[in-house]
Amino acid sequence: MSPRPTFDLREFVPLNLPTYDIKLRRRHADGAIEVYDELRRLWVMLTPEEWVRQHFTHYLISHLSYPLLRMANEVGLHFNETQRRCDTVIYDDCLRPVAIVEYKAPSVMVKQQTFDQIVRYNLVLKTPYLFVSNGLRHYCVQVDPDSGGYCFLDGLPQYNEIVGSE
Repeated sequence: MSPRPTFDLREFVPLNLPTYDIKLRRRHADGAIEVYDELRRLWVMLTPEEWVRQHFTHYLISHLSYPLLRMANEVGLHFNETQRRCDTVIYDDCLRPVAIVEYKAPSVMVKQQTFDQIVRYNLVLKTPYLFVSNGLRHYCVQVDPDSGGYCFLDGLPQYNEIVGSE
């Protein structure tokens, strides 16, 4: 068995998420580092935001019991006659969206404009939960379907909590 290749990951800071055996490879054409995305089932360029996405989705699956087959990355939607992409969408067993996740690189502070962005996406998907993470800080917002108001939760809920609250 050949030894595992090593990668210089100094620009990818430790996150406030559990580590795991992340699958990396070096692209032959230009030497860029790629990561295997279990949800999309393909290799993608490893960027700081992708580093957060992969760790966060792994956390949801391995620690909060989110089913892999009920999550999708880079989900397209139309908003105000423009094409947008949600970073991750989580679905219930009937494949209705129940949460949207927005990621930022660890160097990016989560600000009001981040929440404005995910709320715009939610005007289309109408999910009861919104998650935002830069890998260091994680936020979960529960949306009231009647008033449109929202409430920040203290932590990230288990999957059965978000599908049981519809």
